[in-house]
Amino acid sequence: MMLGSDVSSLTATAKTAAAQGLSIVVPVYNEAAGLVALHQRLIDLASSLRARYGLTCEVVYVDDGSADNTLAIARGLPADGLDLQVVSLSRNFGKEAALMAGLDHARRGAVLFMDGDGQHPPTLVEQLVAHWIDDGYDVVYTAKANRDNESALRRLSVRGFYALINWGARQKIPEDAGDFRLLSPRAALALRQLPERNRFFKGLASWIGFRQIRVDYEPAPRAHGVTTFNAGRLIGLSIEGLTSFSVAPLRFASLLGALLAGAAFLFGLSILWEVLTTGKQVPGYPSLMIGVMTIGGVQLIMIGIVGEYIGKILSELKARPIYFVAEHTEKHADGGAAQGATERTAAE
Repeated sequence: MMLGSDVSSLTATAKTAAAQGLSIVVPVYNEAAGLVALHQRLIDLASSLRARYGLTCEVVYVDDGSADNTLAIARGLPADGLDLQVVSLSRNFGKEAALMAGLDHARRGAVLFMDGDGQHPPTLVEQLVAHWIDDGYDVVYTAKANRDNESALRRLSVRGFYALINWGARQKIPEDAGDFRLLSPRAALALRQLPERNRFFKGLASWIGFRQIRVDYEPAPRAHGVTTFNAGRLIGLSIEGLTSFSVAPLRFASLLGALLAGAAFLFGLSILWEVLTTGKQVPGYPSLMIGVMTIGGVQLIMIGIVGEYIGKILSELKARPIYFVAEHTEKHADGGAAQGATERTAAE
């Protein structure tokens, strides 16, 4: 039985890569105000890529349960120079599920992920495509050039997160890398074959390997609205990434337990030494209470860490679908009639 996957048949040369086309996956959540402008920029991008590389493009909008009229606007967007798919999920499943839904529905060879808030500049896509077609890279990922506009606490938290998640990892996750990235056909196929339901795209896209290159950029300011990723959601996403992709918290728990055990042993020796040398016994109540509270608190933290991993195991064993598609609409750039919206009762 073969436990790996052979994707060597999808190896592309500069001559054949363009023929496979590019799918642009854009998860959207309450982006009605800027969706028309973003789509026009993608139309211009598709025209430029077609003129430069002969590259055919499609865009896959994944509506992640928006509460505004994002879906209605997406349905009315024109397929002008590129194919258009609108995938509407039955509720808000989160960005990771929306990215997976877009990857599942992408019908071209290479896949590009970008946000729908306009902060990922479409003009940078040509550079990403050049690294794929001209230079032969399979994964072209972007990263923030700097974090000068962020607070010192947030910068420190980000560094701590990447240090922890990469601790002992064989395949490191690049610091500051985002979801704005391009995958070659074989890299996209490899990512589709990963079976886990608790997905952390930044980690998985690095784990698959292949030739990868980093492109630094400055995110554009949001043209409308405010980000929904507040401190609480960012902490939740960090915990999700750590427990889904790394065993570093468990290793940290083991080391902390070993340190506490060593400290307790040394403290016991100091008490024994004082009794033997002076004959005085140390009053026990304060030291006992401090020790009990410290060990009890650490034990509760460790139980919580283990519980996070047990929760992930339970989620994988339940094998629930990552998402459900409520509506799927297609339009073709060749002028063909759009397929009617179809109701789905199972995840695609």
